[in-house]
Parts: sequence; C-alpha cells; structure tokens
Amino acid sequence: MKLTILGGGGFRVPLVYGALLTDRAEGRVTRVVLHDLDAERLSAVTRVLAEQAAGVPGAPEVSATTDLDEALRGADFVFSAIRVGGLAGRADDERVALAEGVLGQETVGAGGIAYGLRTVPVAVDIARRVARLAPDAWVINFTNPAGLVTEAMSRHLGDRVIGICDSPVGLGRRIARVLGADPGQAWIDYVGLNHLGWVRGLRVAGRDELPRLLADPELLGSFEEGKLFGADWLRSLGAVPNEYLHYYYFNREAVRAYQEARQTRGAFLRDQQARFYTRLKDPGAAALAAWEHTRAEREATYMAENRETAGAGERDADDLSGGYEKVALALMRAIARDERTTLILNVRNRGTLSVLDAEAVIEVPCLVDANGAHPVAVDPLPAHATGLVCAVKAVEREVLSAAESGSRARAVTAFALHPLVDSVNVARRLVEGYTEVHPGLGYLK
Repeated sequence: MKLTILGGGGFRVPLVYGALLTDRAEGRVTRVVLHDLDAERLSAVTRVLAEQAAGVPGAPEVSATTDLDEALRGADFVFSAIRVGGLAGRADDERVALAEGVLGQETVGAGGIAYGLRTVPVAVDIARRVARLAPDAWVINFTNPAGLVTEAMSRHLGDRVIGICDSPVGLGRRIARVLGADPGQAWIDYVGLNHLGWVRGLRVAGRDELPRLLADPELLGSFEEGKLFGADWLRSLGAVPNEYLHYYYFNREAVRAYQEARQTRGAFLRDQQARFYTRLKDPGAAALAAWEHTRAEREATYMAENRETAGAGERDADDLSGGYEKVALALMRAIARDERTTLILNVRNRGTLSVLDAEAVIEVPCLVDANGAHPVAVDPLPAHATGLVCAVKAVEREVLSAAESGSRARAVTAFALHPLVDSVNVARRLVEGYTEVHPGLGYLK
C-alpha cells in the first residue's frame, strides 16, 4: 500500500513513520513517498527516517520527490501536512496581528484567517490533482486550519477527505485518566469545529462520569484544561472546552502575554527548526538524536504563554507524547482493513448539527469503516456554544469565498466578522498588513 505525505520535509513526519514501523499487520503501508518543495528539508527528514528504520525488518520503503504529480499518482492514502509560507509565514501572521492588538495564533483569530487565505488555494489545487491522478485515494488532512482546509478540499473530493486533530483525543484521554477510566473504553461526547469544541460528557459503561469531575475542584485542578480555565469557569459552562478556547475566554490576557513574550510561538519554532535543518546539512550529524532533542523542546513549550497566564505550570509528562500520528494511523487502518472504530474527526456535517448546513465541516465523534467516516448524531449545542460555532463558521465561509473569488472585500469581511477582531478598520489594516508581507496573498484584488 502506498502512502504519500505532502509536506514530507516537515518536522513531524518522523512521528508518522515511527508509528508505521510498529504496524506488522496484513495490508500495511509498504511504500512511503515524501513530497516537499524544499529538497534540503526532504533530505534531512529522509535521513531521520533511515535511522528510525535501521534494524527494523520489513520497514516501509521511503522515497522523496519534489514533483507533486509523481508523488500523488497511484497513492492509496495521502497525508496532507503542508505549510504554505513556512514557519516564517506563521511568525509574520503573529507579528502583523499583535501590532494591531489582536491574536495572531495560526488557527484562531486573525492569524488563522491569514493562514487560511494563503493555504486554501494550494489545498484546492492538491484536491483537484488527487481527483485526477489518484481518484480512489483517501486524503487525511493534517494542514491547519484543519476544519477550514478540509472543507475547501471536500468541495472537490467529497467525503474522501477527512481532517484530523489530536486536541480532542488528548482532552478525552486526560479526562478519562483523571476519572480513573480506560480512555479506550470511554465514549467522549465532543462537538464543535476544529479548535472550537467542548466535551459535554464522558460515558463509561453507559454512565456519564463528567458530572463527577465538574463537582470535584481537586479533580478539576489536576489536569491541563482544568488548570487553564479554572474550576469555577468549567462548572459555569457545564463542559470542558478544547484548550484553544482559552484564546476566546481569556483573549485579553492571551494577547497581552503574546505581546510581552520574548518571541512568538511561530518565531520560536522558525528559529528552532532552522537550527535543526542546518545541523542536518552536516553528513556526520546524528539525525535521529537531533530530531528527538528538538521535538522534546518543542512539545514542552506548547501553549506556554496560555499556561503562564493561567498559572497552570509545566505540562504533564503524559501530555508530551504527541498523538496526531496515532489518530491518522487508526483512521487509515479502519478504512484500509475495515477495522471499525470510533474517532473524533473533521467531516461534513450531513445534518449532525442542525444549526449548520450539510456541507459544513464539523469536528465530532465518527464511526469509521471501509466506507469512510460517518458522524454520530449529537444533542444540540447550548446557546453560548451555538453562537460561537455559527460565527466562526461564517468567517470560514468568507475565507473560502475570498480564496475562490480573489475578492479583497470578502477577505476584509472575514477578518471583521471574527469574534476576536473588534473593528472593521482593524480588519482593513490587517488585510493591508498581510498582503504586504505575504506574496501568496497577491491574488486578493
């Protein structure tokens, strides 16, 4: 089975390959093709993968190419993990937004809109190529903003593109662990959009254990989201939000922390990964050891400003093990082998959430089998969540409209309508600022 990884020179590709090395079952991936526009990054990652595979019998064969059509042709699965504009683009997204006093995070607020405007045209081109060159392939989208990009690609690939994120899985795992339950045996009632969802229940043997968590301040203060949001706020919501909702519920504090930080997250990762890839230009460097050291530092500093604002302290060791590669592999196995499972995924709504239309991509539990991912019916959202979900989905639709039409006015509307951008004038300045620093937004007229 052939797996193509777009963005194959990306730093997290060894996580995926490492997971593949543990798969010994029939129908497993035997060939991995890495595609990237940067040949030097491809070379560096290929070296890491070679060291990972050393001594592993039957390790999937790895090849690399800068030719997109060659990479896609004949693929059974495509993992799309591209980053249009690179980490330098992410750092610019943050800088332009913070100069206007609004959030520049890569998936939330102004930064997420800018990243989406750059990424959607490229993702749509990929979707069209997949439809032409590998019509039977399944596309698993890692690319952020994951829900928005998945929806853009679904207009050309239908249900054969599925978006993934490890945040809901990690959240459910942490809640189950705190409650003394086996995460593998728990049903997580999670609903929303990517990076905008809530756990409303966690059922073990048919019993909802979430009320027990919400009633216990000590338990609430013992895991990441409890520390981030505080016990009082979680009890007020009657749910546990995805960690990214910290940017909404504590926006002023988050913006101030980012403004006062020595470096934004994007700038930190830009510089950190530049050092990694530069080091691997030395043919004598230990590639896998360098990657593991860099990854450990990356994970430990994740959402550091938010944790500092909330007084949440350091991340727990159990939360440093990644996870998105495990979701992707579980999804791929379920489809390829008809190993039926349940995963929280980004899929077309199909009436699951009545407040959104059928084509809107949402993030909910899905039953997965050989025919793809099927969203499970969920109860209506409470009013506060409905308002936020509908507002952000409206923004995503404006981004898609701007990307399709090239309309600068639609781009301004997308920024202006976002709940974290508080002025039409700020929205206009953001579009000006982003088009100045990103050549890829030259299509907006």
